[in-house]
Amino acid sequence: MRILIIEDEKKVADFIRRGMKEEGYAADVASDGEDGYFQAKEILYDIILLDLMLPKLDGLSLCRKLRQEGIQTPLIMLTAKDSIKDKVTGLDSGADDYLTKPFSFEELLARIRALMRKGKSLQPARLQVADLVLDVVSHKVWRGNEEIFLTVKEYALLEYFMRNAGTVITRTMISEHVWDINFDTFTNVIDVYVNYLRNKIDKGQGIKLIHTIRGRGYMLKGD
Repeated sequence: MRILIIEDEKKVADFIRRGMKEEGYAADVASDGEDGYFQAKEILYDIILLDLMLPKLDGLSLCRKLRQEGIQTPLIMLTAKDSIKDKVTGLDSGADDYLTKPFSFEELLARIRALMRKGKSLQPARLQVADLVLDVVSHKVWRGNEEIFLTVKEYALLEYFMRNAGTVITRTMISEHVWDINFDTFTNVIDVYVNYLRNKIDKGQGIKLIHTIRGRGYMLKGD
């Protein structure tokens, strides 16, 4: 999952970004409304976290602008304003949820999970390809009856593969959805992590699931 954090308080933005990366999410930060608008327009995000009090373009105006232009990315407003009127205004501007500062990171994660569950047909609780199963709630993975233990980044990579099973996934696509915007695309870290996954998912198995598509990227498929 890729998250855009639009927040001008550096400490708050760094705190959220660090927590998201520890959860295995790719997290980008925009420090003003105009930059946030540009990133939200140019990059496909799964969730937008939006502060209200922003320089250049305030959060309410930004939210309305995105919705008017057809960008329906789930959006949570983060603000110190906690009156009922402020919450109603935020939700009426197009926000999906509203969280007042200070907030616990655990609550923020729970609200993100709740938003993602709204599209249950698109976000199943379990993903399966052949005998490989990934539980998106518990973050557990099995191949057949054997549980496979993955690092946070390995799990994020596998989840992205499984959500796009049968489709060629390029290195650029992986860098955009599994790593953050500052990722160095000239390193071989993606290939290294794909090999890590292969050793855990395919080693010793009769049917290999992770395939290299020469000159294009990778594909996860079960037949």
